[in-house]
Amino acid sequence: MTPEQLSDAIVAALTSLVDAGRVTLPDPVPSQVRVERPKVKEHGDYATNIAMQLGKKAGMNPREFAELLAAELAAADGIDSAEVAGPGFLNIRVSAGAQGEIARHVLEAGADYGRNDTYAGQRINLEFVSANPTGPIHIGGVRWAAVGDSLGRLLQFSGGDVTREYYFNDHGAQIDRFARSLLASARGLEAPEDGYGGQYIHDIAARIVGDHPEAASLPDADATELFRSEGVTQMFAEIKGSLHDFGVDFDVFFHENHLHETGAVDRAIARLKELDKMYESEGAWWLRTSDYGDDKDRVVIKSDGQPAYISGDLAYYLDKRERGFDRAIIMLGADHHGYVSRMMAMCAAFGDEPGVNLEILIGQMVNLLREGQPLRMSKRAGTVITLEDLVDAIGVDASRYALARYSTDSTIDLDLDLWASASNDNPVYYVQYAHARLSSILRNGADLGLAADLAAFDPAQLVEDRAGALLRALAEFPRVVARAAELREPHRIARYLEETASTFHKFYDECRVLPQGDEDPTDTHRARLVLVAATRQVVANGLGLLGVSAPERM
Repeated sequence: MTPEQLSDAIVAALTSLVDAGRVTLPDPVPSQVRVERPKVKEHGDYATNIAMQLGKKAGMNPREFAELLAAELAAADGIDSAEVAGPGFLNIRVSAGAQGEIARHVLEAGADYGRNDTYAGQRINLEFVSANPTGPIHIGGVRWAAVGDSLGRLLQFSGGDVTREYYFNDHGAQIDRFARSLLASARGLEAPEDGYGGQYIHDIAARIVGDHPEAASLPDADATELFRSEGVTQMFAEIKGSLHDFGVDFDVFFHENHLHETGAVDRAIARLKELDKMYESEGAWWLRTSDYGDDKDRVVIKSDGQPAYISGDLAYYLDKRERGFDRAIIMLGADHHGYVSRMMAMCAAFGDEPGVNLEILIGQMVNLLREGQPLRMSKRAGTVITLEDLVDAIGVDASRYALARYSTDSTIDLDLDLWASASNDNPVYYVQYAHARLSSILRNGADLGLAADLAAFDPAQLVEDRAGALLRALAEFPRVVARAAELREPHRIARYLEETASTFHKFYDECRVLPQGDEDPTDTHRARLVLVAATRQVVANGLGLLGVSAPERM
């Protein structure tokens, strides 16, 4: 019996009490009842406080209401007991047979177990990474690559039509500095004071000179333009390749220049003027962002007639909405925290709902440690640690898992020695080893002629406490997925996997799955093998949502 099925049973019991006139409620019986796993296992399999929520509405003492509901539930199929605790909590024990059906449910659903339709019919634009094409992706961008791709998988698993988008910032002063840095390298000069350093600058400059031998000797303006065009193309191709190797692919690469070349900026400004959200003062045009929670109004067109930086944001947001996206989710680094209020004000100025049509997620910094000491310099990039540095140190799976494992609200200190180790202290190794161990048990079963056969499955055989705990853990997966998607928190999947792996190991240590020696297989062996197969499916599904492999052997 899954939590959802138990919720249905409680709703049915409430409906029966109301229909029989034993309880009178001012509102209809709720369509769902929240049930939770008690913190103390002796309290039962599940608990609910629904009697405390509805008792007073029914004009009854909550405990009295709970006793009526407990008696009704105790007669329901699949429920062994329902006991009242404290002021009106209900502690519920599910029969072994009903609880064991969870394993059947998992295997029947297979790769779709945990899928939900929360965002069905919604088009979601998920923008993340969007690093400037002036250097390799640094460790902060790598965090967004891992978290953003995992969030995209979660939203899709929850029914959303997700488009992963990369905003290609190919317009502005940083591109000028990048071009001048490349040209200086090609001419054997020091990088400009405000330019970019690192071996990658020399590598790209050398490739451009190899393709265009005359490049360095061209007049400054022509040379700068050549190095700008070629350099950005090469750098962005490298960024795309690095992300692909990291398991992250984008559906759309949106060029900032497109907004200025197509008149999108002018159209966005015209729209806001039509809505009377802008005004002219001191020769400049301002957006009334202070009307929507920003600390001040923002200049959109400067007094010299040039667009301010926010003009591109206005055009880009409007473009997403005009492309038919219901939600635009943007992931930004910690240095953009002050950016949120003006973006939300911009959303409201267009007549949209901040937090619904536009969401902004802020991620904190990542620090890498080796032998307890922080790493600060990349051999290639010179000033920052890059995606390649992290992958070279611990691999793609560990990198993705480690970066997605923590709430984006927290700064991460990643111990590279730990994450590279083949030990149970390494969280990704611990979870992947659980999957490999589960796979090994199933292979060994096949060698004995045993398979996870649902036709021969007797769920009532799964009577041990450890089996019950594992079944309840598997039953929680859909709820964890839905909550992780709702809160935009992929780390909930990682923590769930670690807890489930631990629950499985405890089960396996106490409950022998396969017969030994000349022992004939029993219905208990067969049932436990089904539970093993269901656990492997859930672990694989969870790892898939994080973009991490589920190895068969380790």
